[in-house]
Order: sequence, then structure tokens, then C-alpha cells
Amino acid sequence: MLHQTDSTRPQSDTVSNGSGAPARDSRAGKREARPVAPEQWTAPYADAIAGFGDSNPHSLMVPGHGNDPENGAQHIAELFGPMIAERDVPLMLEGIDLGEDTPLQQSMRLAADAWGAKRTWFLTNGASQANRTAAIAARGLGERVMIQRSMHSSFTDGVLLSGLIPSFVAPNVDSVHGIAHGLTPAALEAALEREAGAGRAVSSIYVVSPSYFGSTADVAGLAEVAHAHGAALIVDGAWGAHFGFHPDLPESPVRLGADLVVSSTHKLAGSLTQSAMLHLGHGPFAERLEPLVERAFSMTSSTSASAVLMASLDAARRAIATGADRIELALASAREIRERVRLDSRYRVISDDFGDFPDIVETDELRVPIDVSGTGQSGHWVRGQMRWEHGIYLEMSTATSVVAVIGALRDIDVDRFMAALSAVADSAAEQAAQEAVEFPELPEPGELRMLPRDAYFGESETVPAAEAVGRISADTLAAYPPGIPNLLPGEVVTEETIAFLAAVAASPTGYVRGAVDERVSAIRVVKE
Repeated sequence: MLHQTDSTRPQSDTVSNGSGAPARDSRAGKREARPVAPEQWTAPYADAIAGFGDSNPHSLMVPGHGNDPENGAQHIAELFGPMIAERDVPLMLEGIDLGEDTPLQQSMRLAADAWGAKRTWFLTNGASQANRTAAIAARGLGERVMIQRSMHSSFTDGVLLSGLIPSFVAPNVDSVHGIAHGLTPAALEAALEREAGAGRAVSSIYVVSPSYFGSTADVAGLAEVAHAHGAALIVDGAWGAHFGFHPDLPESPVRLGADLVVSSTHKLAGSLTQSAMLHLGHGPFAERLEPLVERAFSMTSSTSASAVLMASLDAARRAIATGADRIELALASAREIRERVRLDSRYRVISDDFGDFPDIVETDELRVPIDVSGTGQSGHWVRGQMRWEHGIYLEMSTATSVVAVIGALRDIDVDRFMAALSAVADSAAEQAAQEAVEFPELPEPGELRMLPRDAYFGESETVPAAEAVGRISADTLAAYPPGIPNLLPGEVVTEETIAFLAAVAASPTGYVRGAVDERVSAIRVVKE
């Protein structure tokens, strides 16, 4: 049985300011490697479901395939191999997830210790579930939430479910590439002062760090500002599940003072797709938030959560907590890619310019954003050529860039990647340059004239997009990638927003989540 004591309580790399909140993160010097606790080499839940599968059970319960790859689960075994069927264990089994101090509880406690959290929940519906859970829990602290406008649309879903009243603060934006970065503590302070001056007390704050492109904000400074205003800090750290496990990676946000951290473990930390975690910090809101999160988790989770996904979380935690050497290989691959991209005048490493943005205090090296403008072709074209001609799949593309994502436990074939990238640039030179696609600037949000929940559940009608201008949206519309809501229920539809969404929808790899049709030719608005 594993207990977290004061001696194992995670320590922040920041200096206390005497108020209980961590001071601004100091970036002087390299962080030292954190010693690995012996318990981190174990995986209690993964071992428990493996033991169930190996016990040759004669199952007369769900799942209907009976955990038998030869009699009932042949179709599963043919597709995935026999182990998936054997280990697809249902919930509520003694010695696995039912009883006192179960292997599942032990594994979640190990995860909390690994990331520096007070408590951790395993999720089988991705970071989207974590976002919705966090929003519902935050409503228990108060009705007003301040949101970084570049939030993921799943947090908007949580706002609608919980009835939170949002206000917004805009992140810094790279206007050349259309990339949303993060917030500075000063920007957050100014936004909170604005709300306080209007007599609106904010009880929770939602920020995004790291960004889709690997820019990392000053979470310690943001937490300090939030706590000084009596608000809890929720960090969407979906893209930073690997943070804190190597001295050359940014620190785990929960160790920097965040109260809740959304962690999309499958993205770079190695668990199976759709598995994620939600971490509760040790800060001033921990006691109030813990029961709220537990209740919200019950509302958003399945009563038939996948044992396979949860076991992958347990296995991934063990691998990344004990895998500093493997992380070193991944970082070496990322650095070599950057170095070799810099030698090709047709490409540029976008993160080389991150120092120009005051909100960015560190860069996640495992995201390699590349400006492809010098090829004369769009990022969408380059990404397509990499896939169809060379079998290399990149995470995303924009009009000017592509982004390569390197899993924290991987060792990449850099020669293959660079040969393909060079060949694509050569091919681009042989073709007529694409006519530049002029994307509109990221639009400013329209005025919020109704509470999002009232607009969403109110009577609505669908009108042509041009006729929607000036009307109140009934839907959340978010351009993908990266899934940032451009229009929320209750906001006034503007010409700029319509133009932006239409441009994204018309691009080769873009789409707009929540749109009535794929071209965004119509908009659902509140009926007048």
C-alpha cells in the first residue's frame, strides 16, 4: 500500500513568496533530474488486468465476447491479437477496482506522485472529458470563470453544462503564422482588474499551456496572480503530459501552482488514444475542489470505462516516470531535426522566434513547428506530400507551416524524415508556386449578449451566413486545427468571424466543429 507523506509531497522548482503561492518561475540554470521513487517501477492496475486475462476465466458476464479469443472474441483476436480480448476487463471486480485500496486506486496514486499532484483521476474519454469535468467542478467555486480565448472547445461544452458565466482574455498571437500562444501574468492581472472594477468576482481562471506549437507560459506567475485574486487556476496542459520528467522539459504545471491540470496522456506520454488524466494540485483550493471534481467525474465518465485504456495510462506512467534515458533520445531526435532544418534555406524553425513573445518562458522541444513558406507551397500541400509520397504523417498544417510531434518515449528516424522533407521541397520547386491563400486575421470575439447556456438551449433557427451577421449565435463554432472556439453561444456573429470560418472550411485540411454544414454557409442563431 502506497501512502503520500509530507516527505514525498512534490516540491516546486519555484521560490515561495511567503503567501503559500509559488513565486514566478526562475529559468536560471538547468533543472536537476528528480529521483525516481522505487514504486514508480510498478504498474498495479496493468498487472491486475494482465493477471485476469492470464487466469483463463470462464466469463458469463459482460463484455459479450467473454474475454475468450477462441470462443466469442475471434473477431477481436483477428484484428488486434488475443491479448486485447483477454484484458478487456469489466468494472467492479474484486482485486482489480473493487474493494479497499485496489490496484486501480494504487495506480492513480502513483500517477499523482509522478506528476506532483494531490490526486489524479484516470479518464477514458480524453482531455475533452477532463475539460468538461474541470468546468463542472469550477462552478462549485462560483459562477464566473475567466477563460483564455484560445481554449479548447470541450471546455466551452463544460461551460454550457455547468452554467458558468464566462469572460475572456486574449492570448498573444503570432500574426504571421496565425498561431495563438499564451498569457503573461500581467495580461491576466489586467483582465482580472477589469472584471473587479465592473463588480464581477472571478472564481476560476482557465489558461492554455503549452500551446499546439509548444510555447509554454509562466504557469507559476499565472497561479500567483490567480490566487492573489481569490481564483483557482485551471491549466489546459493537454499537450504537456510529458512535462516534468526530464531536466530539459518544462516543469509539470501542477508543481508550479496550478489547481487543476488537464493532461492528455496519449498525446506525447505514450498511452492509448482517448486516455487522459486530470490532476488536482496542492494549492489553496485543493480541499474545496477535490469533492467537486469527484462528483463531476462521476457525471462525465462511463460506467463501463475501458480497462484497456486505463491500463495503458498505468503502463505509460511507469514508462515515462522511469524513462529519462528514452526521453533523452526523443529530445536528441528533435534537436537534430531542428539543426538540419536550419541548414535548408527553404524551411525555418518557427520556435526559433519564440523569444520575441513575452508570454513564452520555455519551449517544448518535442514539438517542431516548421515554416514552409520558402517552398512556394502551403503547409497543407507539404503535409499532403509527406504523407502520400513518403508515408510520413505530420500532426498538423496551416497555410504557412507544418508541425512534427515527437512522442516523449520515441527515437525518430531523422534521416528518413529529413530526406522526405528535402524531396518535398525539391518537388515544390518543380511546380508552379501556389497562389498564396490570404487567411483573414484571427477575429475578435463578438459581444456576449446572452448567457451561453440560455442561447444554447433557447429557441433557434438556421439562416444563411450573411444574414447571421449581427444575430446571436446558438452554437459553438471552432476552427480545426487547433480547435479554438471562434464563436460561442450568446455571442454576436460578426462579418470577420464569418470570413475567417469560411476561409478555414475552404482550406484543404481545415474544418469547423459545430457548423451546420461543412462550408459554413449557414449559421444557427437565437430566434428573435
